[in-house]
Amino acid sequence: MNEEQFKSGFVSIVGRPNVGKSTLLNRIVGQKIAIMSDKAQTTRNKVQGILTTKSDQIVFIDTPGIHKPKHRLGDFMVKTAMSTFNEVDVVLFLVNVTEKRGPGDNFIIDKLKTVESPVFLVLNKIDQIHPDELLPIIEDYNSQMTFAEIVPISAIEGNNVDRLMETIRAYIPEGPQFYPEDQVSDHPEYFIVSELIREKVLERTREEVPHSIAVVVESMQREDDEKVVVNATIIVERKSQKGIIIGKQGKMLKDIGMNARKDIERLLGDKIYLDLWVKVQNDWRDKQQHLNDYGYNRDQY
Repeated sequence: MNEEQFKSGFVSIVGRPNVGKSTLLNRIVGQKIAIMSDKAQTTRNKVQGILTTKSDQIVFIDTPGIHKPKHRLGDFMVKTAMSTFNEVDVVLFLVNVTEKRGPGDNFIIDKLKTVESPVFLVLNKIDQIHPDELLPIIEDYNSQMTFAEIVPISAIEGNNVDRLMETIRAYIPEGPQFYPEDQVSDHPEYFIVSELIREKVLERTREEVPHSIAVVVESMQREDDEKVVVNATIIVERKSQKGIIIGKQGKMLKDIGMNARKDIERLLGDKIYLDLWVKVQNDWRDKQQHLNDYGYNRDQY
């Protein structure tokens, strides 16, 4: 009998908005599959990243940041995050060490106290503080609940991420390989392409158009051996937002398209022709039919 049995399991990454969950997922998987933005609440669906080695396969679920919902989309995002807690082998509770523990962290901790899966406290952004500051932060979180493991990391720099992976592997059970070894996400390419476009919009628009956009990839077709044609629509809530995204003489939309195209080409390994359109759909975030149309279906979870 083989001494080293293959292991496989699921790991959920949870935490307040903007603590670095997507950055950590991309670091672990070694590819960009979750969008990164300096704006909170950019991850809307559960994004699964898959890491396969000769001895194991670990599926990571990057959940939306947990926050107090202000509309139906927000409600969907929080329910989505919560739904992963008892489905996994390990829960990573990611916190930002540059910010004090706040009501958002306390809200998550209360939910985590009822979780049967092992919960790791993962302290992110340690590259931004003095090492002496770390112990009081750990003690503070430790006073709130007992964690199975505590691992300080820097997701952006990669500090200690290897140690985090070793610790996770100790908790992963024996099991089959769920996905082919070259697959890094369970999301269809359409979804990841739409997320990459949405990231570029978020990067270039500030307060005017923060979370009132959705991106729908209408079609992806190979035109010939050289090129894939991608048609996508950026959905906004108001006419004024459409003007901002298109920009003066179409400059902003061109810039969004050019930068998104580079990421999509890296993802697909193909030359891309990207055709972007902008459409106004009033108050789409509060209309269930529009949420379903744009991929936020509450019945999924």
